[in-house]
Amino acid sequence: MTQVTAQLNGLRIAPRKVRLLVDLIKRKPVLVALDQLAHAPKRSSEPLAKLLRSAVASAENTFKLDPETLVIKEMRVDEGIKLKRYAPKGFGRANPIEKKTSRVSVVLEGSAPVAAAARGAKKAKAKKAETAEVAKS
Repeated sequence: MTQVTAQLNGLRIAPRKVRLLVDLIKRKPVLVALDQLAHAPKRSSEPLAKLLRSAVASAENTFKLDPETLVIKEMRVDEGIKLKRYAPKGFGRANPIEKKTSRVSVVLEGSAPVAAAARGAKKAKAKKAETAEVAKS
């Protein structure tokens, strides 16, 4: 089993809010998770989908894995740095505000690499079908 990792640092959404979606898509096939994220009404769904697509592209290009066999093995959300700001309060005081960030890491697991010859054969078969359709027309 081949594992592929990807990480998203400094996401400007609180970890508690991001974990809601991460818990929804953990241990699911990547294509199912991407579909669920596309329909989730949360602000963190778009960055998480982008992170997953990046991990899938890395698995395809680096390890020659088939995206249909990839499964999310582990997905973690940790606290990132906190941006410290201050809001004015009464009697000349200042009230601290912490703007929280998240670090999201994903580990994908794929079964077997796609044989280059098999991919080439599929493309060649599709090309022959296209030329046959054009010739009939």
